[in-house]
Amino acid sequence: MMDLMLLAQIEASQNSQNLNTEALNFIWQQITDLSWLHAVIAISVGLVYMLYGWRIFRVLVVISFGLGGMYLGMYAGEHFFGSLIWGGVLGLTVFAIIAVPLMKWCVSVLGAVAGGAITGSLWYAAGLPLDYIWAGAIIGVVGGGLMSFILLKSAVMLFTGLGGSILMMVGALSLVYQYETQIVDPPTWHVYNYIHYHQWFLPVVILVPMIIGMVVQYRFIKKSQEWEI
Repeated sequence: MMDLMLLAQIEASQNSQNLNTEALNFIWQQITDLSWLHAVIAISVGLVYMLYGWRIFRVLVVISFGLGGMYLGMYAGEHFFGSLIWGGVLGLTVFAIIAVPLMKWCVSVLGAVAGGAITGSLWYAAGLPLDYIWAGAIIGVVGGGLMSFILLKSAVMLFTGLGGSILMMVGALSLVYQYETQIVDPPTWHVYNYIHYHQWFLPVVILVPMIIGMVVQYRFIKKSQEWEI
């Protein structure tokens, strides 16, 4: 019995490590696939998203839910209806339309998701066991969800700050990668090494700009007398 439990723990740990490797490879691919122009656009859009997301949050919510519905529709269409494209179109349309009358609920959902992403990244940065990273994410989901219902404007600042920071930092890391590999001679791989071998790196470069963006948004919102959700 003990042997079976030990084997199960080893297998779960290996699956967790494989999932971590796949996630890092996916992130690295997004960074390396960008051209310098796309990277600059990502930084520009990310800055607007992070600093002025409170001004355009309704559009961002509809886009976010539309994209989520598209992926769900593509999955359902591929596995149940045999039409990936039409499933994606249907999912995008339905979720985008639903997001308009249920705006406050959608903001709360995005706030909860952002909270889960933040606490999960902190768990990862602290080097805690990856097998239980879901526990750290659940704490953030619950905390972010509760905060969203009590302080809805905070949820807006949370998910726009996080989304903008991710876009901006992906673009910035892409520019640094291109500089290291195309201009520096011989090429250096500092970005690759930090992403793959330093667990604290990605959470820090995403969460620090996010916090700055939320502070700036808060100062802007205080000066805006007519801003309401």
